[in-house]
Amino acid sequence: MSKIDHDEQDEKPLDPVLEKVRRKMIRLQLVSAGVMVIALMAVLIAIVYKANHANQASRAPAITEDVPNEGTTIVMAALPEGFKVNATQLSGDRVLFDGTDKAGQRKMLVFNIRRGRIEAEIAVGAP
Repeated sequence: MSKIDHDEQDEKPLDPVLEKVRRKMIRLQLVSAGVMVIALMAVLIAIVYKANHANQASRAPAITEDVPNEGTTIVMAALPEGFKVNATQLSGDRVLFDGTDKAGQRKMLVFNIRRGRIEAEIAVGAP
């Protein structure tokens, strides 16, 4: 019924031009597979590096600027008259004074210890 032609099943040698094209295709496949493997390794290395770098960054101190420490530093913060301080925060060489002024309005003052002056005055309130 279905008689298989043995000549069709046997592989015939390819023509030299086609053989050359086949070898180029195999070489291209190998090169592209190598590039993909290298790219995948680079991505994995980047992920591991970022994971380790993030852990080290969280352990590092947040403040990079230091308050001058040449002996005893005495600096007078000249706050406005009648300003009542509710809270303070220190960041590097800056101090944030949170409080209310003479009129009862809430304000925040940013004082620079190095310069010895108020750098910013922020009025806090609803629009």
